[in-house]
Amino acid sequence: MQWYVDQNILSCCNTLIMRGTEVLDFENFGYMDLTTRAPLREDAIYRMYSSTKLITSVAAMILFERGHFKLDDPIANYLPKFAEPRVLKADAESVADVVPAESPILVKQVLSHSAGLSYGFIEPESVVDKCYQQAGIGLQLNQQSTLEELCEKLADLPLVYQPGSYWRYSFATDVTARLVEVWSGQRFDDFLKAEIFRPLSMVDTDFYVPPEKLDRLVTMYAPTNLLKPMKGGLVEADTPEQSQYAKPATFFSGGGGLVSTVSDYLEFVRMLVNEGEWNGARILQPETLRLMRTNQLAENVHVNFPMWAMPGTVFGLGFAVKEEPNEKEHPTAKDEYHWGGMAGTHAWMAPRANLTGLCMTQRMPGFWHPFSHDFKRLAYVASTQW
Repeated sequence: MQWYVDQNILSCCNTLIMRGTEVLDFENFGYMDLTTRAPLREDAIYRMYSSTKLITSVAAMILFERGHFKLDDPIANYLPKFAEPRVLKADAESVADVVPAESPILVKQVLSHSAGLSYGFIEPESVVDKCYQQAGIGLQLNQQSTLEELCEKLADLPLVYQPGSYWRYSFATDVTARLVEVWSGQRFDDFLKAEIFRPLSMVDTDFYVPPEKLDRLVTMYAPTNLLKPMKGGLVEADTPEQSQYAKPATFFSGGGGLVSTVSDYLEFVRMLVNEGEWNGARILQPETLRLMRTNQLAENVHVNFPMWAMPGTVFGLGFAVKEEPNEKEHPTAKDEYHWGGMAGTHAWMAPRANLTGLCMTQRMPGFWHPFSHDFKRLAYVASTQW
């Protein structure tokens, strides 16, 4: 990993390897900021982006255990604006080329990204993503919006495919966050603090970095050549002082809004690996976590990411699940479950290998970058020697 810093491909990186719940190795490389060259701190705060999704999915399943919903419930039972959804025709040339949905959107479909929603950037020139952009729905959402307002906008737009028939990365986890608010009667951030963060002592995980912690927020960089991920060269993309995270949030994005630290996210991952219990707190039952790691996609539907190849991968209730390792992966990667964030935060848990890895940087884009593949590959190789 030091090589990536030396080549100016990454400004920083940390790696953590765990056997069971025991940390075997934790390393920091690089800098908080390339201008000051301040060394990367162990308590550095990272923009977690889509690593938030794992936490949101666990929040929903807490309420599942309490009987607030069933996985096969239509989401319109709780968010009425999603009743009678429309679906773009396969040959649609405009947002008006739609047909009625053949079935309602189900809760398990928003948890597995098979509801028919999109993200506005997956295929920027497609009809569906253009209509998201025109509706003002994108990764840089107005910070004055709320989860309720986002869902109202999404419900007005057509689905890109029939619910359950395809996998597409999307705002589905933000819809899940709004469902958590409806089911619990609490604001999403309050629910997370009460049910996950405080019980697991995740003291630095939030949607906001207060002034007294701002010096711990890592500067985020972007590559000077986006099309050549192994070519060195970085430019500032977000500094602590200018960051949206320096301002209190009103939009509590369940899909990508949290900041966290290695130690905080480690407590959350330890809970997952330890079958739902950690730090003296029971967050989920073991059978619920097993259900979350079980494929929820229809037959012959797989994770299909235009930007990153994920062969042999299906999706559970919030986790990508490795159904079959490819020829470059270790055989014990079968049943590995994982997800990460756009700026290079990634966690993967491998039950067959009894191995867990965390790897974090602040490079936009950074998820599914070669550095992450290298770390995972080397961790599996090393684990066979321990």
